[in-house]
Amino acid sequence: MRIAKVRGTVVSTYKEPSLQGVKLLVLQFVDENGELIPGHEVAADMVGAGVDEWVLVSRGSQARHVRDCSDRPIDAAVIAIIDTVTVENRSLYRK
Repeated sequence: MRIAKVRGTVVSTYKEPSLQGVKLLVLQFVDENGELIPGHEVAADMVGAGVDEWVLVSRGSQARHVRDCSDRPIDAAVIAIIDTVTVENRSLYRK
């Protein structure tokens, strides 16, 4: 699992039928200092996250073990909305 910040959404009129109704988010991963790492990734949102929230992301085959994802072509899923992140007694993020 990795920590990421939600940067936006993806809207797709035509997609794989099993992805109908799945909200897609644009994510940017966060490093151990709370800084954004260059690059973006798209993930299925399973928890109702919003733009600018920090989230926990499951990737690869483990993403398909998330509820309602087993028969979908998903390789990244947002599985939690983060309230706080603390590293070595230093707060990196607070919702």
